[in-house]
Amino acid sequence: MPARTRVFGLLLGLAVVGGEGAAAQPSSIRSPLTARQVIERIQERAGGRDSESWRGPTVDTVKAGDLETPVTGVATTFSATMDVLQRAVARGTNLIVAHEPTFYDHLDETAWLGDDAVLQAKLAYIQKHKLVVWRFHDHWHSAPGQPDGVLKGMVAGLGWEALQSSTNPYLFTLPETRLEDLAREVKRRIGIRTLRVVGDRDLKVRRVAFAPGAAGRDRQIKALASDDVQVLIVGESREWETVLYVVDAIGQGRPRGLILMGHDVSEELGMQECATWLKAFVSEVPVEYLPAGEPFWAPE
Repeated sequence: MPARTRVFGLLLGLAVVGGEGAAAQPSSIRSPLTARQVIERIQERAGGRDSESWRGPTVDTVKAGDLETPVTGVATTFSATMDVLQRAVARGTNLIVAHEPTFYDHLDETAWLGDDAVLQAKLAYIQKHKLVVWRFHDHWHSAPGQPDGVLKGMVAGLGWEALQSSTNPYLFTLPETRLEDLAREVKRRIGIRTLRVVGDRDLKVRRVAFAPGAAGRDRQIKALASDDVQVLIVGESREWETVLYVVDAIGQGRPRGLILMGHDVSEELGMQECATWLKAFVSEVPVEYLPAGEPFWAPE
């Protein structure tokens, strides 16, 4: 889903006792790190807690749980699926930092679901195990002064750092290859089961754009309209939008290709990168990456 804004804030330091010259409290009686404090630390490093991006519209909010919950561990993931929640509980982890929605809606609104059994069971599980689910989407894609964290993790997974444009991080110049071979390589490196391709499999390719997730019709089609792009790699696209544009371009004799990785697999390694980033300033509790995993499979 498209990135929009930025966020976050700094935590309080360790408490100190008394007046001037007083010693810090012994570690055995320090207040435990809370979910609120972890989130504030993230906010401070992703735009600053007081920035407009955190005050303005953003999906980067708490989706479930109590912010004052003491944190036993932090797990980053693409999506807080039931499987991810269960694995977090098994590891003694209770703060889930998820990139995408938890409750089947971009804004995680649930009124439309009413008393749906799947929703209620998920909410009950979160409450029972005192979990906190917080979304980190907009600001992980576009925090001021930082690269797109999702793109950074995915480029590392593809091994394309040396091929990345110095002026536009979403553009790559590859050694010439066939579209089919490029798709096979992406599938192999990321470990995808259900990647799909539009275009001539023998198309010779050097200029590639990569937009993880679902960047939207406008950005996707504008990229394909550029002479700098022969093939666009994305997570997903509606079939009557970017997919249809590529089909028509090919029908007009314009050499273009589109690789659809799947939304999850096109961003998942970005949340592995997020775990690495968090470890630099959250040291009191374990921080780990829990992959949500590709939801699709294809019959053989």
